[in-house]
Amino acid sequence: MKQSVSHALRIGLTVVILVMLVLFARRVNWHDTWATMREASLPLLLTAAALNLASIVVKAVRWWIFLRPIGATSLPLALRATFAGAGLNNVLVANGGEAARVVFVARSAHVPSARVLATLALERLFELVGYVILLSAAATFLELPGSLARVKPFAIVILIAMLGLLAWLLRRPDVVETVAGPKPATWQGRMKAYGSRFVQTIGAVSSGPRFIGALLLSVAAWGLQVATYQMTARAAHFPMTTVATIAALLAVNLGFALRATPGNVGLFQAAYAATAVAFGLNENAAIAVAFLIQAQQILPVTIIGVALAPEFIFKQKKRRADDAVGEIPSESRQDGDRRGAR
Repeated sequence: MKQSVSHALRIGLTVVILVMLVLFARRVNWHDTWATMREASLPLLLTAAALNLASIVVKAVRWWIFLRPIGATSLPLALRATFAGAGLNNVLVANGGEAARVVFVARSAHVPSARVLATLALERLFELVGYVILLSAAATFLELPGSLARVKPFAIVILIAMLGLLAWLLRRPDVVETVAGPKPATWQGRMKAYGSRFVQTIGAVSSGPRFIGALLLSVAAWGLQVATYQMTARAAHFPMTTVATIAALLAVNLGFALRATPGNVGLFQAAYAATAVAFGLNENAAIAVAFLIQAQQILPVTIIGVALAPEFIFKQKKRRADDAVGEIPSESRQDGDRRGAR
């Protein structure tokens, strides 16, 4: 019964979103939108695309900071997995590429997926920390539209909660690693063992220097995104100020943890245009800029990601037993690597 209700809710939500997108598309002057896109400066668009790719590289390095202590020390592997995951996110809903990133690295580096998932959770946490910092600072020092300004108290509360969580991770008691043992017989036991390794890894890789590095890289990644948006607006001769660009970036990423459509196409344009209109700018031109931004974010990244994904998915390697959810690798071999990296 619960599954049928959940399925019905998903279908209902999808229908509502599609109806909203159709209503939004009907009021767009597509002739003017297309004209704005055609007149955009190609060199500036290529520069914006390069800035967007640079932001993904920064995110890969941020993840690599947490991957190194668990034995996945290859930066190229982190880069390939991050681009592959970003490419898959552009064609899947609900950020499905994130799960692929875990599988890619776990198989290639021969590290249990629970440990890789723990590092990805920390990397995603710092993505959110960077966003909330940007939102809090913008709402405090910049003149934002009312819809964004009203979320300032919530952003500050969330930021304090996240900083408290990070502080707790740094001050936690030393984690005692589970000794290797037989594979649990039941799925409940396997899930418990998986969760135990996940929590142990979170504690093991949490350190002040790593957190500081991840925070600085988060600020840099969001800064590159602001530059990408602003450069694209300049390419389209759209008079978007830096403040308006920051507001638009915050608006389109307000629900960045969930993607209701592949690549968030449609919802992205609606949020960007609504923010531009709040600053007194033309809606049709704003929609054109939004399409150009997504073209840079989707096309190059998806091409790179799809080119790299088969290397992970179809690589003919014998899967080691430690890839399984319920098994633990030889801890004696990895303990020295973790201690040396920490």
